[in-house]
Amino acid sequence: MNIRKATIKDIKAIHRLLHRYSDQGDLIPRPLSRLYDHIRDFSVAADPETDTVVGCCALQFCWEDLAEIRSLAVESDRRGQHIATRLVETCIGEARSFGMRKLFCLTFKPEFFGKFGFVTIDRSELPLKIWADCMLCVKFPDCEGIAMMKALD
Repeated sequence: MNIRKATIKDIKAIHRLLHRYSDQGDLIPRPLSRLYDHIRDFSVAADPETDTVVGCCALQFCWEDLAEIRSLAVESDRRGQHIATRLVETCIGEARSFGMRKLFCLTFKPEFFGKFGFVTIDRSELPLKIWADCMLCVKFPDCEGIAMMKALD
């Protein structure tokens, strides 16, 4: 599997993938226009033979030392191939290269993110600006997502 930065030609595939997960209530929906605005945040996993996008993950910067890992999704028929792990590792490496000191995520899979050293925190520790996105979620205000934070070395 090739992990690379997303390009404009990947946006519709990313949108379809994220939409499937948002329809299941596992991700906040992302309008197509917002994906164009944030395409540089995304890394994708692409099939090496067809360059078809089979997974995605975004790293969004919040402050000078804080970033969020978000929009992690992998095609269901590609699960078990460590694609999500490679995407998260890519985002962690990118965050380090930009000098971030902390990463956070909101997840329904705390055991997965725990493998990378993320620890559960109270949602009140997160920046207020993330709540604007949360209001788009079908589960708001009864969110079951777990806030997690990782300190970067």
